[in-house]
Amino acid sequence: VSAAFSEAPNALEGGNLGWKKASDLPTLFVDALKKTEVGKLTPILRSPNGFHILKLINKKGSSAPLVVEQTHVRHILIKLSEITSESEGRQKLIGIKERLENGTKFEDMAKQYSEDPSANSGGDLGWINPGDTVPEFEKTMKQLNINQISDPIKTPFGWHLIQVLERRSQDMSKESARIQARQQIKMRKSEEAYQDWLQELRDRSFVELRLEDNF
Repeated sequence: VSAAFSEAPNALEGGNLGWKKASDLPTLFVDALKKTEVGKLTPILRSPNGFHILKLINKKGSSAPLVVEQTHVRHILIKLSEITSESEGRQKLIGIKERLENGTKFEDMAKQYSEDPSANSGGDLGWINPGDTVPEFEKTMKQLNINQISDPIKTPFGWHLIQVLERRSQDMSKESARIQARQQIKMRKSEEAYQDWLQELRDRSFVELRLEDNF
C-alpha cells in the first residue's frame, strides 16, 4: 500500500522509517504513537507537509536504573586577584587547615574566610553529582575519605579546601528522563519551527511567482 500510494521518499521500502528516537520525530507523531499499541495504526495525522498514517511496528527502551554516586561536600575558596597572589592564597588555606585540625569548626572558617557564595551556609555545596564541578575539584573530592579535609588545591576559580561529609548511591533515572524529555521537546520544537519556516518560504515563493506571471 505504501509503495502504491505514499509520496514519501521511503515509499518503495514500504514506508519503513526504521528505529527512531522520540527526539527525532515531530511532536505530532510522538503524541499519536504514545496512544497507539504495537502493530496498530494511528489515526490520519495532518502536518505542514501533508497527511500521514503511522504504524507502530515495535518499541524499545532502557529499563536499567541510572544509579550515580553523589557526594555531600563543603569547601573554602580563596579567589586569586591582583591583591591575592597564588602563593598567598595557598598559604592562607594552609593556615586555615591547621586551625581546622586543631578543632576550629569548618563552617566557622568558611563563613569568615571563604569567597564563595556558599560561605553563608558554612561552605556547604549540598549533594554533588559526577560532572557538576570542574575536573580538579572532582578528582580531589573522589579521593577523600568521609570527613577528611584536602590540602589546598587549585582550580580556575582559585584555591580550595574540600571536605567530604557523606556519600550515597542515588537512582537518577526519573530525573534523567525529565531532563531528556525537556531536551527532546526543545529539539522537536526547533525542528518544527524550522520546517514551518521552510514551508512558509515555499508558499511565499509560489505566491510571488504567480503574481509575477499575472503581470
